[in-house]
Amino acid sequence: MNVGLLGRKIGMTQIFQEDGTIVPVTVLECGPCTVLQLKTEERDGYSAIQMGFADKRRKSATAAERGHAKLAESEPKKFVREIRQENAAGLEGIEIGKILTVDQFSEIRSVDVIGISKGRGFAGVIKRHGFKGLRATHGVKRMHRHPGSSGPSADPSRTFPGVKKPGHYGVARVTAKNLKVVKIDLESNLLLVKGAVPGPNGAFVTIRQSVKA
Repeated sequence: MNVGLLGRKIGMTQIFQEDGTIVPVTVLECGPCTVLQLKTEERDGYSAIQMGFADKRRKSATAAERGHAKLAESEPKKFVREIRQENAAGLEGIEIGKILTVDQFSEIRSVDVIGISKGRGFAGVIKRHGFKGLRATHGVKRMHRHPGSSGPSADPSRTFPGVKKPGHYGVARVTAKNLKVVKIDLESNLLLVKGAVPGPNGAFVTIRQSVKA
């Protein structure tokens, strides 16, 4: 079974190990999640576990969301995602309406965390792509943060696709891979992982068993 859960990013802190070293960690509220649907290869063409996290007020949910959650005898959920499985064997022991908690990761050493990065609006090339900019010395007039030349001249008289330019920065799906699991708090459904996780505090994230581990 490919282990995975939905959760929320709480924030970052640090913990001390037994030898006195400091480990920067991100605290994730991981579950509890309700299994809303099971996808099978015969019916859907692939195997997956669809789960939901965080109850949604019924008056704020659509009729389709309420009806879908009713099949699992659950409240509508704010955050619904699927955890893909390699085959039908990954669905064994899982049934619609089952509650999954953070103890799913008790034997997992590293995880991948998927989230939406912070939005930074329209950004220039220095902030967006890490350009150096032009010199702040004699002869450079109000061009310090400009990208410089970005295209050919008369032939072909255009800018090639893929050239790094100013534009919308952030609000993109980002996967932080192979984060080490430092600590699990079963009572509070908390998962502490070493390193940073995309998105602001309070953002929904998907936590799954690391692919590269």
